[in-house]
Amino acid sequence: MLDRRIVRKLLRSAFKEDIGFGDITTTAVLTGEETGAASALAKSEIVVAGIDVFREAFFYIDRQIQFTGGSVDGQSAVKGEILAAVSGPLHSILIAERVALNFFQRMCGIATLTRQYVDQVRGTHAKILDTRKTVPGLRYLDKYAVRIGGGANHRFGLCDGVLIKDNHIAAAGGISRALARVHDRIPHTLKVEIEVKNLHELEEALFAGADVIMLDNMTIEEMQKAVSLVNGRVPLEASGNVNLTNVKQIAETGVDFISVGRLTHSAPAADISLKIE
Repeated sequence: MLDRRIVRKLLRSAFKEDIGFGDITTTAVLTGEETGAASALAKSEIVVAGIDVFREAFFYIDRQIQFTGGSVDGQSAVKGEILAAVSGPLHSILIAERVALNFFQRMCGIATLTRQYVDQVRGTHAKILDTRKTVPGLRYLDKYAVRIGGGANHRFGLCDGVLIKDNHIAAAGGISRALARVHDRIPHTLKVEIEVKNLHELEEALFAGADVIMLDNMTIEEMQKAVSLVNGRVPLEASGNVNLTNVKQIAETGVDFISVGRLTHSAPAADISLKIE
């Protein structure tokens, strides 16, 4: 369930950016008295995500707009399917159109790509995770769309958990030192994840007390050896250069999680159009 307050805050910022001091074109072309209807059409196969954001964008501009939602988040839609319809003052529909579609297309695109990754690893126990590689300001919606697509969320932000990356390790002077400092400074209730790039670092991280270990840019063979070496003692997360071609192989190594940055930083926007009838 999306938090309506967060959605309206994002819409406020988006419309301020898009409208500025007014929609010159719509004001010049229409008298303001015209009414009509428009339909949102899927132009390719997609996973629907963000239908409530799409609706709220029109309501934000004009509460007189009527919205009929033909689809729900998480469902698959085929090319040519009507996802939703709006009716009412046409000047308001035209003003809201671009912002409404921008959010909807992005969220559907993320959910659609996520579903493709989830389908690839089906039958294994690996979970597909997102990352913090999101558009600044849109992380809340991006991560929601990942969940709708069947993926799971990694930490939302820096305050949500401990993840010691390569630059932390370099700055601290090594894996053991970084882990020792963290264990000395955080509550015992927090789990500590650390990134390693080879089997030697993996062994060091295990010995130093890591709770979760991220295998960074390892080959399939290295990941298989890592899974065998750890033998279930801690969860393993694969990360780096994951794509639809190799994700199934990665999952079959036995890792527990696979984080995929491209779910949010490279997902193509879904092809959706809004046409006035």
